[in-house]
Amino acid sequence: MPVSMTQFLTALGVTLVAVLLTVLVVHLLVLASARRWAAARDLARHARTPFRLVVLAVALSGLAAARRPELVDASWWAGVRLALRLASIGAGAWLLASVLLFLEDLGLKRYRTDTSDNLTARRVRTQVLVVRRLTVSVVVVIGLGAALLSFPGVRAVGASLLASAGLVSVVAALAAQSILANVFAGIQLAFNDAIRIDDVVIVEQEWGWIEEITLSYVVVRLWDDRRMVLPSTYFTRTPFQNWTRHHSELLGAVELDVDWRVDVGAMREELDRVLADTDLWDGRSKVLQVTDAVGGVVRVRVLVTAKDAGTLFDLRCLVRERLVTWVQRSDAAGLVRQRVELVEATANVVRPDADAEHSGVFSGDVHSEARGARFRRSEPK
Repeated sequence: MPVSMTQFLTALGVTLVAVLLTVLVVHLLVLASARRWAAARDLARHARTPFRLVVLAVALSGLAAARRPELVDASWWAGVRLALRLASIGAGAWLLASVLLFLEDLGLKRYRTDTSDNLTARRVRTQVLVVRRLTVSVVVVIGLGAALLSFPGVRAVGASLLASAGLVSVVAALAAQSILANVFAGIQLAFNDAIRIDDVVIVEQEWGWIEEITLSYVVVRLWDDRRMVLPSTYFTRTPFQNWTRHHSELLGAVELDVDWRVDVGAMREELDRVLADTDLWDGRSKVLQVTDAVGGVVRVRVLVTAKDAGTLFDLRCLVRERLVTWVQRSDAAGLVRQRVELVEATANVVRPDADAEHSGVFSGDVHSEARGARFRRSEPK
């Protein structure tokens, strides 16, 4: 109802004082709660600004709905009330999102990824990060819906839109098919444990680890610090390698081609010394075997294990370097050689027609000629 400007300013002052007292009381309650619950201080830091905006916007919106200065036109005042209502909805959505994100982060802090056994922590972190994005999206959609319903025209149009909702849903589904497929794939990846944050994967013949998982795409950080961005549907439709699916320990191979005179036993002893002097080997397995011996060389394969993919790569390089150095310095007989044998010509020269004395598959004797005749078409007489 219209009131004088003096009355309105008085009511405005009382409202602002009430807002100030409310904020002060809540602040004191948070300080008291922080003595028993340490996370209360973090909650206050996250929600301080949106909470103050909510209290202020709601208080001013209530004042605008109850009193209108007589010097302000009713149509203009309706616009002010609408703006305050929208501000209240926006601040409320911000506050709700802040509280929900704080609770999600609070649960995430219980799981650390900087430990050797971090499988559960990486799974929870992946799920929480996807849920965070889903939470923000849902809160934004709800806030926009509430804001649109504040306009009288939108409410009037809504009734007519419901009649054609079936057609609109079909058109929207066709237009957003790929987007929705990626969204559902992102949610599926977060909870089926196919990939997690920091998982080591092989995608598109590239080695890297999962850096980020969203509702629509996955970012893979490659070994040379490049980023490969793949749609979420890639990991639900395309085969890929996950080297840390259940654990991060891996087995790797090192292959060397050496001469037949190499001392395999001494090479095996050198491998033991190399692994004993490095922290890269996790102590689970070590094997040196001769896997092939053709073409003038002997192929030696070494199998070693390490705690993760990066450590395994360094360990394989170390073993290869040390064994090559050992062959050069301690077992020169193992260096690959190409051997050529010189043979003197003999006095017996083969006659040019000697091959005719030997039977072949299809010629040379009666049986061979019979076989060959099956492939010759008889001429008509």
